[in-house]
Amino acid sequence: MISTARHLLEVKGPDVWSISPNATVYDCLRMMADKDVGALLVTEDDKLVGIISERDYARKVILLGKSSKETFVREIMSTKLFTIHPDQTVEEAMEMMTTRRVRHLPVVADDQLLGVISIGDVVKNIIYRQRETIKNLTK
Repeated sequence: MISTARHLLEVKGPDVWSISPNATVYDCLRMMADKDVGALLVTEDDKLVGIISERDYARKVILLGKSSKETFVREIMSTKLFTIHPDQTVEEAMEMMTTRRVRHLPVVADDQLLGVISIGDVVKNIIYRQRETIKNLTK
């Protein structure tokens, strides 16, 4: 059974959490905590313009002695985005995440943002499929 990015989105649900580049990092962190996520997509006028993660916060705010209440998302967000098409496989997603050293991949088709998958989503899927294969081989 081939799993795709589309399948991962179907399993995890339609929620996409995003924030404006004009929001403060503090508001961003509050939203991440409320939604229990490690990253938010940054959108402006319904267009994907970046991604911000806990790692961005740690490296670009805390370590530089900045204030999260006075720093804006646009100042620390990652703008070099790596995206994946919904029909690409989970294995392709894992390879991209590993080689690009990212933990979140926006899923995009025809310039439309469909969702985001995390390394956790990918690993859970692979573990599930391996268990199913083992179960089928031992029957």
